[in-house]
Amino acid sequence: MSTYLPLIIIFLTYFGIAIGEFPPFKSNRTTISLIGVGALVLIGALKIENFFKFIDIDTIILLFSMMIINTNLRLSGFFQLTAHHVIRISKTPKMLLFTIVLLSSILSAIFLNDTICIILTPFIIDITKALKRNPIPYLIALATAANIGSVATLTGNPQNMIIGISSKIPYLDFLRALSPIAIFSSIGVWIIITLLYPKEFSSTPFNQEFHKTIKIYKPLFIKSLGISFGLIIAFLLGVPIAKSAFIAASLLLITRRIKPEKVFKEIDWGILVFFSALFIITGVLSESRIIQSILLQWDISTRLNLTNLTLSSVLLSNLVSNVPAVLLMKPIISVLPDPNSAWLTLASSSTLAGNLTLLGSVANLIVAEIAQHRKINLSFWEYTKAGLLITIFSLVVHFIWLKLFIW
Repeated sequence: MSTYLPLIIIFLTYFGIAIGEFPPFKSNRTTISLIGVGALVLIGALKIENFFKFIDIDTIILLFSMMIINTNLRLSGFFQLTAHHVIRISKTPKMLLFTIVLLSSILSAIFLNDTICIILTPFIIDITKALKRNPIPYLIALATAANIGSVATLTGNPQNMIIGISSKIPYLDFLRALSPIAIFSSIGVWIIITLLYPKEFSSTPFNQEFHKTIKIYKPLFIKSLGISFGLIIAFLLGVPIAKSAFIAASLLLITRRIKPEKVFKEIDWGILVFFSALFIITGVLSESRIIQSILLQWDISTRLNLTNLTLSSVLLSNLVSNVPAVLLMKPIISVLPDPNSAWLTLASSSTLAGNLTLLGSVANLIVAEIAQHRKINLSFWEYTKAGLLITIFSLVVHFIWLKLFIW
């Protein structure tokens, strides 16, 4: 078998992941990654019994567990109630935008940013419709703030979970290192969007008030909130994040009323399969010694600095998406003499890069798709007009903060 054939398959797989489909076939990133794994098995470059050698089971367990926790919180009405009470205090368009940015960034730091976008997008559409406002700037704020807020913690987004498991950086240390970037960048979202839409964000108070009936399932609400609070304490105390999340998820499955099917149908199985396939593909790539030869030829340990790593991460994240980018760079960072600063840089830059275009992150696409179903067109260029400025601003914040305090 040619040594180049597996590399060609891996390249084509990443190309497919980058464009998201292979016309005229009905495909998405999950099916493309699975086809890539299948092709590697077919040519003998990969054995099925080696699948679990490459899959980072801790990351898969963490992501799966957080999905169960988020589903229980959503079913209990926690997210909807929180959003309703926080947003109701807004009396002007600028204040409404500020509360959306604040709510989105904080919730995304604690829970998965994609989940927050799924829950808050319909809510924000209802609010803007009731108040007779243009929904577009508020939806852009939701998506970009969700991405930015998720920078702050190891559980904010999938790529941070991978980095957390690989780097072994304690939850609290990660929070201390990157939360300032999330805070200052979130302020930037509010400023940039108010400047881009001056007519929308006048200081005129709203003529109407927003009211919506929120259904709360009290037993599940109390249990989910209590277990989630305990989980955050466990994270802060340094208990391994995958272990903590799995125990919390297991406790939430002890119930007399919620059918397991109701919880499991909300799990994004496609994401879990996509991650598993990516782990396998990058594992095969790592064993091919290509990455190791690059490390030796380019003397990466001396060349990899804050600027180079940030630019590489932003470019790669926009070519193949942030999760594949992190997995591709993982073996390079792992061999550095002091990798923690590089891990933190990768976590921040790969996430912030997702705000550049509408296709840059799953959170952006979730907001756009839900809006489309509600007859609201969040176009690629309308998003990019704000996304480009927000990305530049947040990367400047990222660079200054990391240069002063991390590198």
